[in-house]
Amino acid sequence: MSKIDHSLFDGPAHDFGTCPECENSLQIRNGKTGPFIGCSAYPDCTFSKPLHDNQTTTLKEMPDVNCPACGSIMAIKNGRYGMFLGCTGFPDCHYIEPINTQEDTQLTCPKCKKGHIVERTNKYGKRFFACDNYPTCRYVVNFTPVQGACPACGWELMVKKKGTICCPQPTCDFKQTD
Repeated sequence: MSKIDHSLFDGPAHDFGTCPECENSLQIRNGKTGPFIGCSAYPDCTFSKPLHDNQTTTLKEMPDVNCPACGSIMAIKNGRYGMFLGCTGFPDCHYIEPINTQEDTQLTCPKCKKGHIVERTNKYGKRFFACDNYPTCRYVVNFTPVQGACPACGWELMVKKKGTICCPQPTCDFKQTD
């Protein structure tokens, strides 16, 4: 049986510096979104900052693609909302663009009747279809939309789901084989 070196647990905790607002020590705190660095004088002082200042990581530089804004090399980056193309000249240049462009299905949104249904992906890469009039219209379906009205309830859009054409309305159970 091995012995535990208790000297590892003695001494002061990791030093995160002092609070710029009240000069008390900073410490790791835990919140509903995870750990962060906060003032030890909380709740009198509410200073906080992220545990990791660098929330965006560069995955791969693309030497043959130049930034249209400043001419620097572009890179594939992973950030808070998923992967994107970003300029390596950051923070001087803030140019970014999505990796996946939104594909327009040319179907009119059945909810607002103004926007079109476009294919999008969430930050985990899962595909969904939503109105391009967001945030005014928040209509979303998880399956491929199909032109046509539901014969049962009259909803102006159907979805293709596992080889069947279905009504996306939760109150309607209409299905037909493809």
